[in-house]
Amino acid sequence: MFRLKIVGAQVMVAMLAAGCAAMQQPVAEIPGALPGAAFKDCDECPLMVIVPPGEFLMGSPPGAGPRGRSEGPQFPATIPRPVAVGRFEITRDEYAAFMRDSGYNPAPGNCFYLDQEAGAWTNDDGARSRREPDHEQSGEHPVVCVSWDDVKAYAGWLSRKTERQYRLLSEVEWEYVARAGSSSSRPWGDDPDEACRHANVGDLTRDRVVWLGAGQKWATTHNCDDGFGFTAPVGRFEANRFGLHDLLGNAGEWVEDCWNDTHAGAPADGSARVSGNCRLRVVRGGAWSTGPTGVRSALRSGHPTEIRISSLGFRVARDL
Repeated sequence: MFRLKIVGAQVMVAMLAAGCAAMQQPVAEIPGALPGAAFKDCDECPLMVIVPPGEFLMGSPPGAGPRGRSEGPQFPATIPRPVAVGRFEITRDEYAAFMRDSGYNPAPGNCFYLDQEAGAWTNDDGARSRREPDHEQSGEHPVVCVSWDDVKAYAGWLSRKTERQYRLLSEVEWEYVARAGSSSSRPWGDDPDEACRHANVGDLTRDRVVWLGAGQKWATTHNCDDGFGFTAPVGRFEANRFGLHDLLGNAGEWVEDCWNDTHAGAPADGSARVSGNCRLRVVRGGAWSTGPTGVRSALRSGHPTEIRISSLGFRVARDL
């Protein structure tokens, strides 16, 4: 049987800031807990934060800077009930626990990585199978090089282990929790050069650390230093107003939805859109390598379900 633990939001934030382990107190029922409270369903489970229901405008308006066609039309969306969302992206340690416990056997396929000498993303690593990123990571870094099928398997394992319903966020839920009440292009405002307090992005550190070969330069850069050339351990940057970290930057995040070229016809009730091109699934949030255009709350892209990339990970949601 699973064990349920919960932590008051203010206490948890203070203890995390102090670098202390959380003191956890059991409660009988999660639905009665206040928004902002954090809990874990088991020792190997991710730390979850209860996010309140609400309404917001999904997408970006016409004329909003580098807005792409896929970000519109803008529409009012509702998150009708509280939902628990991972405070952090799933880490390598958390994913390793799943692999050990489940015996999951991933489908074949190498991970796309940045070949710095060629200045291009490739999964061609000769005869060697590549399932790891091209840069060093600790167990506290976000797991990357995972396909949509891999992350669905993780959520299924977590659901069976805890007897609770874990899943990927819907695209509407993801943008709601990323915005955290903001209507600007980024949760902290519209200035991309303010990113480095809030997110691990394509910045001056990346430009120094990640070499693209002789004579090649990154196309766009956040004019600030976040201190990380590749992924960072989760939670190193400021949390948003829901108490969540790394929605933008660090690793892109798989969500549940099938790819559609625009928001036309998208559900406005917080549910996932499971019609359209379901061989592609939506990815949100940008990553350690992403320049200012791609690090925005409304930016979206679609990737084949089987692809693995060294800048792409995930976080989970849990129904209450």
